Amino acid sequence: MGVSHISNRSDQPSQRWSRRGVLSVLGAVPAAALTGCSGSAGATEDAEATASVKSAPAKKPVVTVTPADGTKKAAFTRPVEVTVTDGTLASVEVSGNDGSTLKGTFNDARTSWTSTGNPYSATKYTVTATARGADAQTTTFTTKAPGETFVGYFTPEAGSTSGVGMPVSINFTHAVSDKAAVEKAITVTAEPAVEVVGHWFSDTRLDFRPETYWAPGTTITLALRLKDVEGGDGVYGVQSKDVTFHIGREQISTVDLSAKEMVVKRDGATYATYPVSGGDAEHTTWSGIMVISERFEETRMESSTVGLGDEYDISDVPHAQRLTTSGTFIHGNYWASASVFGSRNTSHGCVGLRDAKGANDSSVPGYQFYKSSMLGDVVIVKNSGERTVDPANGLNGWNLPWAKWKAGSAL
Repeated sequence: MGVSHISNRSDQPSQRWSRRGVLSVLGAVPAAALTGCSGSAGATEDAEATASVKSAPAKKPVVTVTPADGTKKAAFTRPVEVTVTDGTLASVEVSGNDGSTLKGTFNDARTSWTSTGNPYSATKYTVTATARGADAQTTTFTTKAPGETFVGYFTPEAGSTSGVGMPVSINFTHAVSDKAAVEKAITVTAEPAVEVVGHWFSDTRLDFRPETYWAPGTTITLALRLKDVEGGDGVYGVQSKDVTFHIGREQISTVDLSAKEMVVKRDGATYATYPVSGGDAEHTTWSGIMVISERFEETRMESSTVGLGDEYDISDVPHAQRLTTSGTFIHGNYWASASVFGSRNTSHGCVGLRDAKGANDSSVPGYQFYKSSMLGDVVIVKNSGERTVDPANGLNGWNLPWAKWKAGSAL
């Protein structure tokens, strides 16, 4: 039977080869089928991954504000910044409890916003930031107060009307080391328009003027933006205000101490001529362009205050108008003989006009000139035998040529 079994298998050779062939073909099929199954499995996995991504919740925008919410002593020397991740910014508003607002700019991608200026000191700010597709987010912070501060006291007074020679003069309560920063924070503009430039006379004084006298009728605006400007190491300004002044008619008086005469011109025409008496040979009067900076219907003049010992002490000098800080006045004089005026220079450096005790006599030159004058009027002294007054001695910067004046600017 074993032989018969062998014989039977050998009797069907074609079937055997056929099966091998089939097996051979079938042997190739699993590979092909496997390839097909492999592609089908990848597609299924991709679909499952896509479904997984679609089903994952979208990330919410996260907004960050600097200074952080609740900060109590935030720096006021750096800008406010707002950033967002996983989104873009739709709007940002920053407002202070003083009524101020901070403007700012977005980057191109609108993922950040930066204020164009720094926040003010000692101020509470509210920041409202909104990312696209999200609710508004509100945070608050408070800036710290500065340690030391300074202010600038200005001349002339707000709303006043002055003569054409009145500069805008600012005296600071603390020495300024960063003059450029302080001067940049102060602007003086005029209507009708004219170039106005600042000049530093010292670490504490900054004056502004045009090249020539102001035009009659000019309106001048002083804009102080000194708040939080660091004028010195750790010393910050506190002012942020606008002040307006006005220029009245033009009055320029020329005192010729050789002729002992003063000619007053109003808007270019001769208004009056007065005999005067100036400083004697030992007490010569400053020459140059001077501006009336103070006016007193009556005042006390004491020689000791100007370094002249006890030479005089007059309690009721009439119609006195200051020309220099060092003590030069143009004033009425009732104690000298009437014959002195127009003929001799006998004073201790002031320019005197005949006047009456009590300052009530309207017929005398001292009274008349005083009544015709105002702060900021120009008085020019010549032929006095003395050098030109220091431009810083009073409001007398007009004695500097324009080029030298501009050279005194820190900008």
